[in-house]
Amino acid sequence: MRGGRAMRRAIAAACVLLAAGCAVGPDFQRPAAPEVTRYRATPAALDDPRLVDGAEVPEKWWQLFGSPPLNALVERALAANPNIDAARAALLAAQETAAAQRGAFWPQASASLAPTRQRIADSLSSPLNSPVNPFSLHTAQLSIGYAPDVFGGTRRQAESLAAAAEFQRFELAAARLSLATNVVTAAVQEAALRGQVAALEKSVALAAEMLALYRRQLALGAIAEAGVVAQEALLAQSRAALPPLRKQLAQTRNLLAALAGGFPDKELEQRFDLEHLTLPRELPLSLPSTLVAQRPDVRAAEALAHAASAQVGVAEANRLPQFSIDAGIGSVALRLGELFKAGGGFWSLAGAVTQPIFDGGALSHRQAAAQAAYDQAMAQYRATVIAAFQNVADTLHALEQDADGLREAAVAERAAARSLAIARRQAELGDVSHLALLNAEQSYQQAVVGLVQARASRYADAAALFQALGGGWWHQPDLAPGERR
Repeated sequence: MRGGRAMRRAIAAACVLLAAGCAVGPDFQRPAAPEVTRYRATPAALDDPRLVDGAEVPEKWWQLFGSPPLNALVERALAANPNIDAARAALLAAQETAAAQRGAFWPQASASLAPTRQRIADSLSSPLNSPVNPFSLHTAQLSIGYAPDVFGGTRRQAESLAAAAEFQRFELAAARLSLATNVVTAAVQEAALRGQVAALEKSVALAAEMLALYRRQLALGAIAEAGVVAQEALLAQSRAALPPLRKQLAQTRNLLAALAGGFPDKELEQRFDLEHLTLPRELPLSLPSTLVAQRPDVRAAEALAHAASAQVGVAEANRLPQFSIDAGIGSVALRLGELFKAGGGFWSLAGAVTQPIFDGGALSHRQAAAQAAYDQAMAQYRATVIAAFQNVADTLHALEQDADGLREAAVAERAAARSLAIARRQAELGDVSHLALLNAEQSYQQAVVGLVQARASRYADAAALFQALGGGWWHQPDLAPGERR
């Protein structure tokens, strides 16, 4: 009993030391948002879609494109993509590692039972001892060890591992955001390729019809053979442009299957055409002061800086005295049934303080290395912040140019359509040859291809803006506990 009271007093004393101690090293402070009030030197001139300053980025931003097949495919990808499973497992591993480190705050206890059978040499045995030789010895013991965290090295290590778990949390958010963006972008790419293939197939058909017309005229002696050969070359060039587009379309379908966690041997149910996608009429534009809190890559860089800051404290604490308390209580008997009887008990209590004296400068260099690693992490954080603002500015410029490009492509398509309509009326009246009509139709199909590409660029860059603004991951409770807005 007295041994048990002694151990309790030792543990209580250690807890007092721990409570009185302070954690050495820097206390990490979350970097303030940069003093930036706008993303560009000049405001974005964008009316369609309209930018809404300070608007909230929705969690499921892809639903704004108005495509149920797209919504279904994104949700399937988020649920089945193995990269998301890997990121989730990495987060769990980091969280469990951080939880394991917190166990160092508590005393470590272990129990042991050691039965032994031994014989003592006759020349060493005492006549006062039991004449039984060999004999059995049973030892039961409870051992308790405790290392008071006087200077906070253990706390800093736990802080570093907790920050590492935060890094993995933001990596998971970034993986989800990238996956959703890649699915949307691939779906837009598929829709654009389908439109281009359809327009080019019509151009090929028109070129083939023109070649047939040339050959009839050649048979009648109305034109020279050179005109037929030129048209054959034009038709071959048009046909040669189709296989690369069809290859891209097939590869895009394979990409969508892979993003959704499937294999390309099974055809996807979803098919995408530009006519079934809707560009959001309004696009949110977060305030610059909130961007660093919304971007998962910025938050991940911040978590790495936090982990590096805590490691400075760990390295500093390793240069200071290390305290430990060890206690043991148990019983020993010749027979198992006699354990814990009077006279067989024993206990021990020991404390130790260890101070590094000479290590060839290893500990001081490790602390300097930890400080340099922290400076590196902070520099990388600042670089990530700058890249985030550049990303948003680039996307805003792209959306502006997309609007101009779509406007010019639409003008070209309407002009080609009017030219085709005029050629058709003239052909009906006999004022223009059938060959001129086919040329007008081919020009119109080329204008359609340009319009398809311009529309697809706007959809893709709209998705890029949602990604650049963080994608609304903070609305997800499993990723942002305590941070929902």
